[in-house]
Amino acid sequence: MYLKEKTIESEIVFKGRIITVRNDKAVLEDGTVVGRELVVHSGGVCIVPVTEDGEIIMVRQFRYPFGEPLIEIPAGKLETGEDPREAGLRELKEETGAAAKNFEYLGVTYPSVAYLSEKIHMYLATGLEFSKQSLDDDEFLDIMKFKFGDVIKMIETGEIKDGKTMTAVLLAARRYGI
Repeated sequence: MYLKEKTIESEIVFKGRIITVRNDKAVLEDGTVVGRELVVHSGGVCIVPVTEDGEIIMVRQFRYPFGEPLIEIPAGKLETGEDPREAGLRELKEETGAAAKNFEYLGVTYPSVAYLSEKIHMYLATGLEFSKQSLDDDEFLDIMKFKFGDVIKMIETGEIKDGKTMTAVLLAARRYGI
């Protein structure tokens, strides 16, 4: 078995600034035709910025879908065709005011595999030098710093709920032997 589906029909239901919603028809391996609803997203980046003191710089911002502020690592959307590394460096600077001497790729995560095409590229940033933030006009966030161990405890207790943050922090912790 090849575990593959072939798209035979695709209809755009909605096209917005951030997402496109498609209603597709696909053929399964056994010839069955099924419907697939897909949210198409250009992807994103997230960064685990670690200070010389071993603290992770995080942001707290209101997340509309959940109606509450969440604690996350800096992150942002990729523009179509944008290089993830360049986007990560840009987002780090915009959200925290930091530039990184070292910027290590941690991998990619798929936040919701059943219906969302978004891929989030994860980075570890060290050797940080700080200047001024340059937030987007519609971006409001608080900068916070936590020790690695405290962030892991916050993940374990559910205080940090964001999947990209959980994944990237745990991958970065492995680099530090935590």
